[in-house]
Amino acid sequence: MLVHAGIADHRMWDAVVPALAERHTVIRYDLRGFGESAMPSGPFRETDDLRRLLDHLGHERVRLVGASWGGRVALDFTLTHPDRAHSLAMLAAPWPRYRWSADMIAYDEAETAALEAGDADAAVRINLDMWLRGPARSWDDVADGLTDRLRGPLRTSLVNQAIVGQHSQGPATGDLAAVSVPTLVGVGKLDVGDFQDIARRYAAEIPGATLVEFATAAHLIAMDAPAELSTVLCSFLAR
Repeated sequence: MLVHAGIADHRMWDAVVPALAERHTVIRYDLRGFGESAMPSGPFRETDDLRRLLDHLGHERVRLVGASWGGRVALDFTLTHPDRAHSLAMLAAPWPRYRWSADMIAYDEAETAALEAGDADAAVRINLDMWLRGPARSWDDVADGLTDRLRGPLRTSLVNQAIVGQHSQGPATGDLAAVSVPTLVGVGKLDVGDFQDIARRYAAEIPGATLVEFATAAHLIAMDAPAELSTVLCSFLAR
């Protein structure tokens, strides 16, 4: 089960699916308010949506792989429904109530200002710069085509962000020590420093978790380093 990042949709996994599908049934979907999924019209939890989807498809236990916000959804599902998770892979997942750095606060303020001004194009550029390029490389170092692939899903997420945020009940509060399934924590070495710190915290606090750093990836590992991620996931999911 692949759960996408909060600035993308199910298509972010395009380059990873073929390798995984050689050994597994692969499911990917759009979170509510993203991609092709409907907007929320009332309070909801992402973990409840995921449970209902699995029930509908007839899957009792799954191997969860989540990127960024999707990583937090996957973790919360594991904490809320421990009997339904076979394993957990979290790629650059956020930490609730984390004390963000000045750079992250500045990014958030710039995005908020652009959206309040009705300038979706500026908000898209701000997010592409922060999450696709990242703080440690130039645009010349980003693979051709990734900007065009992400721009549309990112715009959708930004346009719907306020309503989704209004209705989402947010992450669950659970004890990381209660995670009892094999867990992989991944982070790009070119990602924002906050997320590198968060990944180390998750790896330290989840029992038996393995930390994997991807040297050529920023925040969106599945798009930056799909071949390397596929190799790592195939080995991890074979457990």
